[in-house]
Amino acid sequence: MKAQVYIVELGGEWEARLTINSEVDKHYWLVGSYGHYGNLNGKLAGTGWLMKEELPLGDACRVVELWGTASKRSRENEQGSRPAYAGDKGLLQAIRLLLACSEEARREAANVVETTNQRWWQRSGPRLRELETSKESLLSLGELWLTQGHKARGGSRREDQLAGHMPGGMRANREEAGDQQFDRGLEELAAWTLLAADVMQGRALLRSEAHALLLRAAGPGAAAGWSGVLQLAALLGRVRLGGSVAAGAGGRPDAWRRRRRERRCQRCGSGEALLHRTACAACGRECAYCTACIGMGRSRECELLVTGQRSLQVESRPPVLQSSVEQRLVKWGLSPAQSAAAAKALNFVEEQAPKPVQTNWDEASVARDFLLWAVTGAGKTEMIFPLVESVLLRGGRALIATPRRDVVIELDPRIRKAFPDASVVTLYGGSEQRWESGDITLATTHQLLRFYRGFDLVIVDELDAFPFVGDKILHYAADKSCAPGAARLLLSATPPSELQRAARRGKLQHARVPVRYHRHPLPVPKLYQTPTVLQMLQQRKLPVKLQAAMLGSLKRGAQLFVFVQKIAQTEPMAAMLRNRLQHSFVEATSSQDAERTDKVKRFRSREIRVLVTTTILERGVTIPKSDVYILDADGGLFDEASLVQMAGRAGRSADDPFGQVYFCSRERNRAQLSAVRHIQTMNRMARKQGFLLPTSKGGSAK
Repeated sequence: MKAQVYIVELGGEWEARLTINSEVDKHYWLVGSYGHYGNLNGKLAGTGWLMKEELPLGDACRVVELWGTASKRSRENEQGSRPAYAGDKGLLQAIRLLLACSEEARREAANVVETTNQRWWQRSGPRLRELETSKESLLSLGELWLTQGHKARGGSRREDQLAGHMPGGMRANREEAGDQQFDRGLEELAAWTLLAADVMQGRALLRSEAHALLLRAAGPGAAAGWSGVLQLAALLGRVRLGGSVAAGAGGRPDAWRRRRRERRCQRCGSGEALLHRTACAACGRECAYCTACIGMGRSRECELLVTGQRSLQVESRPPVLQSSVEQRLVKWGLSPAQSAAAAKALNFVEEQAPKPVQTNWDEASVARDFLLWAVTGAGKTEMIFPLVESVLLRGGRALIATPRRDVVIELDPRIRKAFPDASVVTLYGGSEQRWESGDITLATTHQLLRFYRGFDLVIVDELDAFPFVGDKILHYAADKSCAPGAARLLLSATPPSELQRAARRGKLQHARVPVRYHRHPLPVPKLYQTPTVLQMLQQRKLPVKLQAAMLGSLKRGAQLFVFVQKIAQTEPMAAMLRNRLQHSFVEATSSQDAERTDKVKRFRSREIRVLVTTTILERGVTIPKSDVYILDADGGLFDEASLVQMAGRAGRSADDPFGQVYFCSRERNRAQLSAVRHIQTMNRMARKQGFLLPTSKGGSAK
């Protein structure tokens, strides 16, 4: 995509702007044809100059950025005595700067290094002198009105609106019929713009995505004139237009004090290491695109990224929330441990709730983090209900994000049941609600790349799970989805070590829930010494002790999770268990199993009694009566967090709170012992705080 750059005089000072539809800018600054939709301060520009040549979008963005840098330095040099490039005397200097910025952007695009110890905008040369004197590369916005406006209205012009606002005091007569038709077109465009600005709030979309959103929201008319609609919204400050891959300063200067401009994906935050350059038919040169987020649509230098601004944030404490926190928690039927954690989190969300403000585009959006550290099966979903309710009652929007699609789909009916009067949007790959907006948004963490400061409460569930853990892109997406000052709730049974340390040192506000909702202790794993899975498969037999334990689990009516490290071992182990246990209802599944969803469904309905699987089912699946067997528990793929999560599949139901967990391995390692200590510590904490039922007894590792 290409764009044009122009300069316009505002308040006696020149500014550089970017446009994807110069006709809209011309009317906005010179004609004022949008009524109260435009020129909200009542000031019209006196004159303006547009570059005739369309530039690749990335270059045009860079020209505006370079202009801003040069203007700032000029103001500093003038020490505030007068605006930079002001008045008629500054016109030539402003034009010269615009052309110099354009030349510099071209050099950077060609990977020519920038010399940092010189002020490039003050360089002189034959080419620049020729351009500054002839102005051949520029077109007056007034001339643009004559060439484009005359054609658009069949020869009609507005003397009364243009008088005193156009270079050279241009005057013209008007044809009433054509003028009225043009008025209707402008008013329609303005109405579409307000609608577009509304639906774009809190989003960050590529050009094709923004077009699809406009098509759905306003119909074919607005979508057909999408460039004008978005350009007017940008002039009104409701959206920001820019390249989805843009240049920024990067790298260390070399011995000659030179520095290369490094591009960065504005959607996912990836730098040069994850960008790739290819010949581009759209801009006619080598164009960088981001390989990191290509699954969400190609983000590249000449691709437009449309970012929508949220107009308001939540109220601090409206009258509807004057009742105490304890009174508002009663309706949710939480256990004592759940209520204590939810009350602490709710106070955090409400005590510093941001006031309605409008933030600058480039102002850092810093969220306030709260860690909810709750054991597996503690009922984290129920604990977030009061927080979501609080934000909705204060006029805000809530986001619940989780790394896995299966969990998002499972949450949908529970959220809709808890909040029947709220609009709920569920987003994942292939979701039919892709372009809808709601009071509550459920989304996989990848979908957060399409949002920008859109939510007043962001809840990140299972933050230690793949693919969110360790993925800088998804963390970047979670950061930029938060409105400035928004509360971000981090949910996990096994938080990353850095968050645990921050919580213990008092640097991260948090609440711990050491007991499940049914108030029984967590099952403590038993440690069995067994051969490796490979040896079992080669010898085609199970250790006597392990086989006896599995038969005992089946006899008591439990279903068995059998975890192995390798996908290739799932089917052979399932086949051996069918033979050794003399049980036909044994199946295997993994991330590569096309029938995984169906098998999990059958496992939940007890059609399958034993399921051999990998860590793909370490979380998100609840079986009321189940025992857990972790084979090769000393393997490198099973760390403390994954062992705790897999052990958490047992004992989740109040009808069977004492499910069995077995760590089976050749030797005990640090991960196993740490996982056992983790579980025992939570049980001791729950007992000390009085959260366990009086009749409950904790287990011990053997």
